[in-house]
Amino acid sequence: MPGIDESLLEAMRLPGARGASLVDWISGLALGAVGDAPGGDPEATAAETAELARHVAESGSLAPAGEAAAEKEPPVEDMIVTTADSYHLLRFVSTPFDSTVFLHLWLDRNDGNLALARIRLAEMADRLVLG
Repeated sequence: MPGIDESLLEAMRLPGARGASLVDWISGLALGAVGDAPGGDPEATAAETAELARHVAESGSLAPAGEAAAEKEPPVEDMIVTTADSYHLLRFVSTPFDSTVFLHLWLDRNDGNLALARIRLAEMADRLVLG
């Protein structure tokens, strides 16, 4: 089972990948990063995407119908943000302890395949070993 570095390197092999990171959405810290970061600063990108992820993860209105309030996992599997030239895919990672991390993949819009990236990032999140 791959760890953080192996998973991020695997993400960078996806068509159009510009950068990838694993971020804790509570602290806003990048636990690992490879490639480029939007704006050139991986730590700033981690903090900004963590804020967005935190709002979504803590949103009660996005929880599936009948979801128990005590559920540890975020109510959303992933988020896609599109810009004029890129896609940002944030995939929440379920962990046995607190599930407060997500994978962030930055794709070039012209070269990336969003559907493939979403599938592969979900597979990576399921296999990721933290700790």
